[in-house]
Amino acid sequence: MAHFEKAKSLNEWLDQRIGINTLKKVMQSEYWIPKNINFLWAMGMVLAATFGILLVSGIFLLMYYNPSTDLAFDSVNYTIMTEVGYGWLWRHIHGVGASLVFLIIYIHMFTGIYYGSYKKGRELIWISGMLLFVLFSAEAFSGYMLPWGQMSYWAGMVITNLFSGGSLHADGLVEWIRGDYVPAQAFLSRFFMLHVLLMPLAIIGAIVFHFGTLRLPHVNNQDGKEIDFEESARLWKEGTTESRRKSEVIPFSPVFLSKDVFVMGVYFILFFYLVFYHFEFAMDPVNFDPANGLKTPTHIYPEWYFLWSYEILRPFPTDPGLVAFAIAQVIFFTLPFLDMSPNVAPANKRGAFHIWFWLMLIDMLVLTFMGKLPPEGIWSTIGLVAAITFFVLWISLPIITKLEKKL
Repeated sequence: MAHFEKAKSLNEWLDQRIGINTLKKVMQSEYWIPKNINFLWAMGMVLAATFGILLVSGIFLLMYYNPSTDLAFDSVNYTIMTEVGYGWLWRHIHGVGASLVFLIIYIHMFTGIYYGSYKKGRELIWISGMLLFVLFSAEAFSGYMLPWGQMSYWAGMVITNLFSGGSLHADGLVEWIRGDYVPAQAFLSRFFMLHVLLMPLAIIGAIVFHFGTLRLPHVNNQDGKEIDFEESARLWKEGTTESRRKSEVIPFSPVFLSKDVFVMGVYFILFFYLVFYHFEFAMDPVNFDPANGLKTPTHIYPEWYFLWSYEILRPFPTDPGLVAFAIAQVIFFTLPFLDMSPNVAPANKRGAFHIWFWLMLIDMLVLTFMGKLPPEGIWSTIGLVAAITFFVLWISLPIITKLEKKL
């Protein structure tokens, strides 16, 4: 009883100073979620939990990592993996988490596209989400440099060369980014700072912003149905079985949060299965060779989550390829404005858009598979067709959605 009184007094003390009870209402008990949603709506919380795992594992790795071109490779592959107790576990967790976080992002992203969660007042939700995608991409790329293996070095060389702008010959910009003519100590130090400090802070800020945009307007639902949140919330608060049955919403905490926790439980079973038994999928074997600026790998490629955009770059000559690559990085931001349909509904109710959705998903999968293969023979042709198809789909989007009938 004494502990309860102390907790109550602490709560009152905090409420007087930072309005903690109001904060709980706004973010938890009176943050209303539609009933008619499925497990895919839990991907946001799964993503946040995975980011938390990455932060914790990254801190443990940081204790033994040495950001020096002479010692970085050994500090990762020998010190952490063999000499530090359970260092291998933290590295596996970090590597698997870095891959799975993008799988969750892509599922979350295509769920939003399928259910039209970027439309009718929800544009900022989508834009803030795409900003998170860009920040996670920058975080992943900077982290890929740190083991200082062969693929780290040469992927860094290729990606930073993109900033030369082709015929613009902006070589000075590339040297400024690297801090040298080639990736060396200044390059590694800068990407180390980005990975452990700047990008995590930016991601945390973007997550807060993204969650804020979700607060108003309310979360979309799997039918795209307009819900009277005030009336439904009133019915829920009445507390009777009948009124709650009629209500179309549930409180975020504890009701919806308990569903999130269940989905996260299932997800982490898969996560740790991969950590202990199939961690190799997240670690490129070429990167277990020390960086060597005098020995170019036979085939240079980024991690799987960048392959689709990398493949858009490869089939074209230098200047058109750079333009295509740049457009591919920003085109998803424009989705709320290119979709001209008045309907907020799942793709299966939207005719031509349904076909567009599946063609886009399949095309990005094809681009991803082609990006891992050498650009030669039939693979080069398929990659070119898939890259052209990507842009044709985006050009056609305003047309097919403009012609869409109002449901």
